[in-house]
Amino acid sequence: MSKKYNFYAGPAILPSEVMQKAKDELLNYNGIDLSIMEISHRSKDFDEVITGAENKIRKFIGVPNNYSVMFLQGGASLQFGMIPMNLLNNGVSDYINTGAWAKKAIKEAKLFGKVNIAGTSEDENFNYIPTSLNLSSNAEYVHLTSNETIGGIQWQELPDTGDVPLIADMSSDIFSRKIDVSKYAMIYAGAQKNIGPSGVTLVIMRNDLIENGSKDLTTMLQYRTHKDKGSMYNTPPTFGIYIINLVMEWLESKGGISAMEEENNKKAKLLYTTIDENEMYYGTAKVRDRSKMNVTFRLKSEELEARFIKEATESGFIGLKGHRSVGGCRASIYNAMSFDGVKALVNFMNNFK
Repeated sequence: MSKKYNFYAGPAILPSEVMQKAKDELLNYNGIDLSIMEISHRSKDFDEVITGAENKIRKFIGVPNNYSVMFLQGGASLQFGMIPMNLLNNGVSDYINTGAWAKKAIKEAKLFGKVNIAGTSEDENFNYIPTSLNLSSNAEYVHLTSNETIGGIQWQELPDTGDVPLIADMSSDIFSRKIDVSKYAMIYAGAQKNIGPSGVTLVIMRNDLIENGSKDLTTMLQYRTHKDKGSMYNTPPTFGIYIINLVMEWLESKGGISAMEEENNKKAKLLYTTIDENEMYYGTAKVRDRSKMNVTFRLKSEELEARFIKEATESGFIGLKGHRSVGGCRASIYNAMSFDGVKALVNFMNNFK
């Protein structure tokens, strides 16, 4: 097999059409005989790129006018601290603990106020989404991780938080399915799963939340700085934003969010059916909470898993080793992974058995 299939959890697969266009334009963007990487972020050419990316994102998931779209840096990991810095103000926050990424967010929030663990699935090693929540009456916000890449679990229905702002880390499933942005006060996502390359963090945030944020912070750590300056208070990650703009064009060409959700459901169904109907494999997440982005599974022994991963890699299926903290296997099937790619993996799994 000459073709390689990329199942890495992140940085992850990008659409081949996007990669080809970036290659074609690398040395001569838009006929200016310069690379997008070497022109001013204040130039007309880059202004069209960043404005185009924002407008496509707004259209693609229906971002309301009273929300700002910002392209920041530092990954979701910076947001873990930046959110409570701006919004907690020594008050109370509710966090729902569904795995490794939620735990990292909780750790940072504890530095800036009281954290109430409103729900957790730690009792079963984060293989499900908790449905029984103990939400505070006076919380500044509720935080959840919409999809946990390590445990392979995903929120299928949002909790009812009433008037309390809901904040979601959507790093690994944004743009994979339809969402109602107005149900969230803030959405943030590292780019390197479904948006673009690593180095850019997308933040979609309600304007009143931004304006009510703390002013006793350094300039770069205030959301209002980036809102007011259109993500260009300092030099933004220009090449990454350029790729995001291309990915948004690609998503539009594929039929938009409804078509992408339908394709993702189809891919996940094929792979999970193969796991469930084959005694060689078994899934690790509770069926009702299975992720459609990160499919986690195991074989009957670690020795067999090691052989499976070795032979898969030799056959062109890359990145199937589970996270080092849990072991096992994981196939990340983000937007850019085609149905044919998943079908090829399924054929390999059947042949391996």
